[in-house]
Amino acid sequence: MTKLITLTIDGHPVEVPEGTTIFNAAKQLALEIPHFCYHPKLSIAGNCRLCQVEVEGARGPVISCRETVREGMVVRVNSEKAKQVRKDVLEFILINHPLDCPICDQSGECKLQDQYFNHSVQPSRMHLPKVHKPKAKPIGPQVMLDDERCVMCTRCIRFCDEIAGEHQLIMRERGDHSTIDVFPGKQLDHPYSLCTVDICPVGALTSSDFRFKKRVWFLNSTPSICTGCATGCNIWMDHHDRIVYRYRPRDNEAVNQCWLCDPGRMTYKAINAATRALFPMKLVGGAYQRLEWNDALSQVKEVLKSYKAADVVGVLSAQASNEENTAVKRFLEKTFPGLQLFWTGREAMPEFADKILRDADRNPNTHGVQALTTKRLDAQVKAKVLIVLGELTAQDLRLLMSIKPEVTIALADQLPHPEWAHYLLPRATHAEQDGTYVNRKGMEQQAKMAFPPKGESLSAVAIASKLMEIF
Repeated sequence: MTKLITLTIDGHPVEVPEGTTIFNAAKQLALEIPHFCYHPKLSIAGNCRLCQVEVEGARGPVISCRETVREGMVVRVNSEKAKQVRKDVLEFILINHPLDCPICDQSGECKLQDQYFNHSVQPSRMHLPKVHKPKAKPIGPQVMLDDERCVMCTRCIRFCDEIAGEHQLIMRERGDHSTIDVFPGKQLDHPYSLCTVDICPVGALTSSDFRFKKRVWFLNSTPSICTGCATGCNIWMDHHDRIVYRYRPRDNEAVNQCWLCDPGRMTYKAINAATRALFPMKLVGGAYQRLEWNDALSQVKEVLKSYKAADVVGVLSAQASNEENTAVKRFLEKTFPGLQLFWTGREAMPEFADKILRDADRNPNTHGVQALTTKRLDAQVKAKVLIVLGELTAQDLRLLMSIKPEVTIALADQLPHPEWAHYLLPRATHAEQDGTYVNRKGMEQQAKMAFPPKGESLSAVAIASKLMEIF
């Protein structure tokens, strides 16, 4: 049984397990001690010194993220002495820090800005020239380094070593000439490199993809799910004016903790793609022609009513939400009782998987769609009419050519290439509708609608509802 320790912090008694740090003990009293280098998922460095507190009987200020509690300890987080220590530490950090907040990509999310306004707000007494370091230096395909802004918290180094398992970042030189750099002969290119940008408390590490595209105070953040693989990492989808600018990891200890892989982050680009299907279309002479929704629905009805259930095959999608798959299944089974029902999705990629987050299954909802039908689309399928939810992979397109349906109707959010669908009903992306997905652990998770569907696209639920109304 874990021994409990009783101590007093700012006059309030608190009881915590033996081995707890002062920093975490203060959290139980809702006291957030300012810090830079501490991160709950990384080893303790204790090098930024900003979290120092006053401890009764100690010879000097104590680093709270490293010091463990003792029975009867009396801690003062907000004493005048502790406050002065923070001011001194911040003044020391800012001696050589460039005052370029107006052009810094981290402005609005910078912890140094926050700590300065919360704990310092005093003019600089430094009159000598600042030490200059490398600026706008690419250290990998996804990450840019501005070393003048670095506060030497070493979070990025510890993340690469301890979480990603890739020794790619180091600290070199000494004193005020210390810099972060890539290990000789390497670059920061592991699949989780952008996590270093997430945990960097200042603007030293920035995303090459997001850099200077949008000021963060213009962005709206919607809780969602990454659709890059079956892990279903929880994310914040940052968007403005119906354009998605980035994904950030959203804390969920049971799924992705507080991390997100680089390939998963980049899946947002499909939402903004120029190849989005935004209007109902019909394939005429090898090219798509736009239709009005009423015309498209009427033509689809006229085509389908000449076929019987044995001629029709429905294809659900491991990329679509439970709600969309269920709605399309209900429409198909009501309209064509006894039809064949299959599912499709991206092919597995064993080389994509790792022991951190990434899964070989590149679909966000394989478990969800398999609860509706266990049969995957294969070459044995015979069909005159194919009704497909979502996009087809290269393997599925080869199957399509072997099946040779007379009519193919797609509910898709991207323009099919090559043009394989005779009728295209534009489906909204997961950013434009609410929906649930079942991840590889069997957990049902929700993605919230960030903004209304673009163009004339609709969710597959709405499309299925429209089809049911006219049949």
